[in-house]
Amino acid sequence: MPDPTSRTPQQPTVDVLVVGGGPTGLTLACDLARRGVRTHVIEATERLPAGSRGKSLQARTLEAFDDLGVTDAVKAAGGPFPRMQTWRDGERQGEWRLIEPDPEAPVSRQPQQWLIPQWRTQEILRDRLLELGGTLECGARLMSLTQTDTQVTAEVAQSDGGRRLMTVSYLVGADGSHSSVRESLGIAMKGEDRGLRSAVVADVRVRGLDRDHWHIWPDDPPGELLLCPLPGTADFQLNAKITGDEFTATAETVRSLVAERTHLAPDAVTEVVWSSFYRPRTAMAERFRQGRVFLAGDAAHLHPPGGGQGLNIGVQDAYNLGWKLGQVIGRRAPDTLLDSYEAERRPAAAGVLDLSTRLYRAGRKPEDGGQSRYRGRVCHLLSVHYRDSELSTDARALRSPTGVRAGDRAPDLPCVTAEGPCRNLFDLLRGPDFTLLAVNCAPPRATPGIGTHHVTSGLLAEELGTGLFLIRPDHHIGLAADSPEHVDRYLARVGLRSSGT
Repeated sequence: MPDPTSRTPQQPTVDVLVVGGGPTGLTLACDLARRGVRTHVIEATERLPAGSRGKSLQARTLEAFDDLGVTDAVKAAGGPFPRMQTWRDGERQGEWRLIEPDPEAPVSRQPQQWLIPQWRTQEILRDRLLELGGTLECGARLMSLTQTDTQVTAEVAQSDGGRRLMTVSYLVGADGSHSSVRESLGIAMKGEDRGLRSAVVADVRVRGLDRDHWHIWPDDPPGELLLCPLPGTADFQLNAKITGDEFTATAETVRSLVAERTHLAPDAVTEVVWSSFYRPRTAMAERFRQGRVFLAGDAAHLHPPGGGQGLNIGVQDAYNLGWKLGQVIGRRAPDTLLDSYEAERRPAAAGVLDLSTRLYRAGRKPEDGGQSRYRGRVCHLLSVHYRDSELSTDARALRSPTGVRAGDRAPDLPCVTAEGPCRNLFDLLRGPDFTLLAVNCAPPRATPGIGTHHVTSGLLAEELGTGLFLIRPDHHIGLAADSPEHVDRYLARVGLRSSGT
């Protein structure tokens, strides 16, 4: 069976060129493709990037994946986080949870982190992209780009030595920490040295360990060593902090690490499938947009891996940018709508940067139950809001008694509509369009491109209170109002209705 990444047009006719075939780029491409936006992804490596890397999917990421139609595949390929198993002097010292559930977290049908190797997440997103009609080209590297007020021209080098020019409406750099897109734009990364230790991550096969636990040896002076079984594979992901800034990650050095810091012999590591050495950084791009070019994921912000936030925040970048590009390209919304991408995502990324740094420095400590509870409270990303965004308008005379406001993620609660009961709000929201909820009030006239539902009772109605609620395609409340006039004005801003009609 041929590799599906070979399905590549010679000269794709494209609205959006996505540079980078990791989870951020593929999520964005899937979101655009389902909106009918002609989307092409180029990836510099000959195949999608290897390695388990970002293996934990947070609740909010799983919600986005559910909307994109890949959650079933992700759930089938992964599994819940196992309990931690502490080892000291070759003896088991007890089990504990890395993440304690937060009873006060917003309600979600995806309440727990999900464990799945990043390479498998990428394969699932790739398959979904091809199913939706998007295209992916591996072995294609961005060499340079130029832009005008109306288009972007990218020079792409192919692995066979050929080069071509692609002219597109917009380009998105999702090409990681060493982003060629960011470099082409001359955008600097601003950060600081927070004294974080370097680390090795590797995918290894190991004899002598059960696969029911995430094994940790916590007492080595440079930091803990961990071996986590990866669902659907025979591999464990190894993580080990390193003293100093120089280390060559090879099969031999990885085996030596295991032998030095655990009770296992070097030959217990039967295979090193993939390995990488990295120096954690905390940095943010000076800007996320320059004309018709955008940065997302690690190309826009760098986080240490504490709390498993990096992949997840990149997916949320894509989920935010996708619908906005779709409105501008497909619905002729004003280009200024795209300015809200950086305005909304920069504060979210800054918060994750600080969180990841704190968790990376704290490490995993079996004696520290407070850290487990803290991780459970802050890592799910369900509480990220855009209340201060220009796209968040709360025009109600009386706000919700529970404090739900425009800009918040809509509460995924059961409700009763004029059509009957609905188990979860997100069932009504699924798909690429806006949704208007008329809660205990008469719905306005129907508008093309908007799903309208009359909510008459249920937990959702109690949470929101009476009013009209326009829900964005990324599940955030764009507008909360009492009058249809506010709805008309808001829709004009996002390309769904001309003002005054």
